[in-house]
Parts: sequence; structure tokens; C-alpha cells
Amino acid sequence: MAKKIPLRQCVGCGEMRGKKDMMRILKSSEDEICLDTTGKKNGRGAYVCRSRECLQQARKNKGLERSFKMSIPGEVYESLEKEFEDLEAE
Repeated sequence: MAKKIPLRQCVGCGEMRGKKDMMRILKSSEDEICLDTTGKKNGRGAYVCRSRECLQQARKNKGLERSFKMSIPGEVYESLEKEFEDLEAE
């Protein structure tokens, strides 16, 4: 029997994709928001496709705000975008 692939929905474009093709954005219990590169940290996770467009779309349509049920300041998005760029540079 084929192994089931865990699907996650992108908060930017709304597409369903395999968990491995996504980036997990994490909200910790201290309400700190960061990229979870391992996908195993404790906290509430939201998933975004590995493209900057989806991150910007999530910012526009407030996808992360809905997922985390809180307002997210602009500098958080800027630091996420910076982390994204660092990952793309690797």
C-alpha cells in the first residue's frame, strides 16, 4: 500500500501540496513568529509554498493572521522574507 503523503494548504495561494514542498512558519507559545526549517518545533504552524510570491500573497490576504488568530506587524513579515532569502541563497 502506498504511503500517504501529508498535505498542507499554503496560506498564500491556497494550494494543497506535500508537507516537504512547503515552508513552515511557526508561532511559539511566546507569540514569536519565525521560520521552522526542521518542521518539528513546538507551536502553531502555518505553511507557505517555497516561493516569495506566496509569502507576499499571505501578507496581502492576511493568511497568517487568520492561521495564528492575531495581528502580525510588518517587521515580522520583513524578517520572514529575509529568512526566505537566506534559505534561497544556500
